[in-house]
Amino acid sequence: MSSRDLILGRVRRALADVRDDVRADARDSVRGDARADGVTYSDDDGGVGRGYLREHGDRTTEQTVELLAENLADYRAIVHRAEAGQLPELLGRLLAERGSRSVLVPPALPTGWLPAEGPDRVEDLATHTARELDEVDSVVTGCAVAVAETGTIVLDGGPDQGRRRVTLVPDHHICVVRVPDQVVASVPLALERLDPARPLTWISGPSATSDIELDRVEGVHGPRRLEVVLVSGV
Repeated sequence: MSSRDLILGRVRRALADVRDDVRADARDSVRGDARADGVTYSDDDGGVGRGYLREHGDRTTEQTVELLAENLADYRAIVHRAEAGQLPELLGRLLAERGSRSVLVPPALPTGWLPAEGPDRVEDLATHTARELDEVDSVVTGCAVAVAETGTIVLDGGPDQGRRRVTLVPDHHICVVRVPDQVVASVPLALERLDPARPLTWISGPSATSDIELDRVEGVHGPRRLEVVLVSGV
């Protein structure tokens, strides 16, 4: 028996005494309440309430974006702001400051994002080995959604993001977030936009770990340096 089967078996046993009619009544009841208090439940609650808020606080769009920037920085990501027309110059400067000689480009990264002149562009190929990806200096991607309350960017393997490993192996990741369209306040709101069948990668700051002495080491499980560009007007 796999770990998955073991966990699902425990869940089924925990719900064994919840009658079908109770599950149906509970779903109908909480759907009515959700319109009044902002609490949301899925179709599969089966009488087990999930009384969490969909977001915490009442913020404007601008305040939500500011919270995202604040929490990203708190996780040691480096945050930049730009208008759409400034993006190629900014990305070119960030790559130059890093000393990048090569940059990995997902298959559908918008052509106007990177400057005409700059590091050698490496197209993402399925045949690339981890060693070959490790030789690339930087990677530039888009994202699927960004969560303000947790300072998290989420990648789903979309055409402007590429495969999961292209954002985990290179040591420098620049992620472009379209503001405000791709910014949500909370994890529940982010989940509504995401397809659970896709390969989701949740990133809160650069890769880091600490030992028992609390010595922080970055770059162990992913990029050592994460830069997030909040771009408006795209």
